[in-house]
Amino acid sequence: MARIFAREGYDLALVARSEQKLNELAGELKAKHGTNTIVIAKDLNVPSAPDEIYEALKGVTVEALVNNAGFATYGAFAELVLAREQEMMQVNMVALTHLTRLFLPAMLARRSGKILNVASTAAFQPGPLMAVYYATKAYVLSFSEAIAQEVRDQGVTVTALCPGPTATGFQKAADMERSKLVQSGLMDGRAVAEAGYQALVQGKTAVVPGLRNQILSLVVRFFPRAMAARMAMNAQSAVGH
Repeated sequence: MARIFAREGYDLALVARSEQKLNELAGELKAKHGTNTIVIAKDLNVPSAPDEIYEALKGVTVEALVNNAGFATYGAFAELVLAREQEMMQVNMVALTHLTRLFLPAMLARRSGKILNVASTAAFQPGPLMAVYYATKAYVLSFSEAIAQEVRDQGVTVTALCPGPTATGFQKAADMERSKLVQSGLMDGRAVAEAGYQALVQGKTAVVPGLRNQILSLVVRFFPRAMAARMAMNAQSAVGH
């Protein structure tokens, strides 16, 4: 996503936990596109991080806010570590909401700005074996659609990007590489980022990249919720189970 925004002429503020990796990316973007980059090393699991990010950008006009930090856990909810589930809710929902609230007023005041929140096709149904993750993404989609309606005709747009399984480090971090859903194929990360960027530019409220993902996100709405949960349970189960 950062490479796409740099290609399109944006200067950037990059936020992640690893300052070294951020500096390496900033150097790459400067060399290739002449991009000026502010590096902010923060862990969004820390409740004070959004305020600290906002303070670090005082005096900077933020034209586009991309909330794409997130992670998942995999397994039966009763067996997962509670602290990790709470951290997931903090990163996937609370930090995203906090950052949106901090940066949105200035956008509205100048009647210019765009927000991209990364949800998931998980937002459209319950997700056994990833129960909390699916719930966080349902929140992101609902929140984004609601705020998009609130700011209509005020020069600001809010877009929810809802990708399906995508080739990033996400699956390995969640220890879910053995699930049937992952084994069935992953979408290219660059293609997902391009779809998100184009939807942002066009001011779409939501976008689901990939034909298979689009079909599945539509079809699941016609099933009873219990049936959708059973289907998700089967898809999430490890290969051979």
